Amino acid sequence: MIIKLKNKDTLKFDDFTIKCVIGKNGLKKNKIEGDKSTPVGKFKLGQLYWRADRVRKPETKLLCKKIYKNMAWCNDVRSKYYNKEVKINKKLKYEKLFRKDNKYDYFIVIKYNDKKIVKGKGSAIFIHLTSNYRKTAGCIAIKKNDFLVLVKLLTPKSEIILN
Repeated sequence: MIIKLKNKDTLKFDDFTIKCVIGKNGLKKNKIEGDKSTPVGKFKLGQLYWRADRVRKPETKLLCKKIYKNMAWCNDVRSKYYNKEVKINKKLKYEKLFRKDNKYDYFIVIKYNDKKIVKGKGSAIFIHLTSNYRKTAGCIAIKKNDFLVLVKLLTPKSEIILN
């Protein structure tokens, strides 16, 4: 299945159309770390993460992983772990995955800058939850109910087109 971003505020897949929000600074071909933009391109999807203390594991064919308190995503351009899941470490800059808000109760990794990782090209690009459709730091955010419909249809071969 292919998910397509339309008009920077809509995701289309199969017969579904859902409202979404992207990075504060829109779409960008040459994304860099911290620019608050969403990368342009066609990307595979990675694992689905979920907060087992708040929500149930969703019905999906994607690989799923529970989020624990010590989990983070490295956005430290000086680290060999850049753009990878890590355990919280005071020596690294990171995005905490076990958040106080509900944005990461569920999220899917968008496989951006993940093969031959280029430090500074951008990290932690996810499809995550929103309650208010406020612009993101570069991710795509959708309502929880829409997320649960989407993940039922996704497979490990699904892709997202952002343009």
